[in-house]
Amino acid sequence: MTGEEAGLAEARERVASELGEAAMVDAAAVIGNFQRMVRIADGTGIPLDTPVAMISADMRADLGIDAYDGASNTAPVRGFQRLVGRGLSRMLPTVLRFMTGR
Repeated sequence: MTGEEAGLAEARERVASELGEAAMVDAAAVIGNFQRMVRIADGTGIPLDTPVAMISADMRADLGIDAYDGASNTAPVRGFQRLVGRGLSRMLPTVLRFMTGR
């Protein structure tokens, strides 16, 4: 992410040594696919669904994501929605663990 070759090489070596080379290739593929999907969504102006917008409102504000041009395509989260979103975002990890059996 920083563009430093030394740091990138070190990260690759660490992932490969701790998780194996196949996991490193899988991780690179997931990162590449995510980048592609985000660029497509941003380029086409796809808005966030209301539940996703509610759950991610605080995180997006903290990271400054709402300052990007594409963010204007998503309806603002207001008052009660923000409160519900905060509650849901706290419950989400537990719900996902339950659903995946982890």
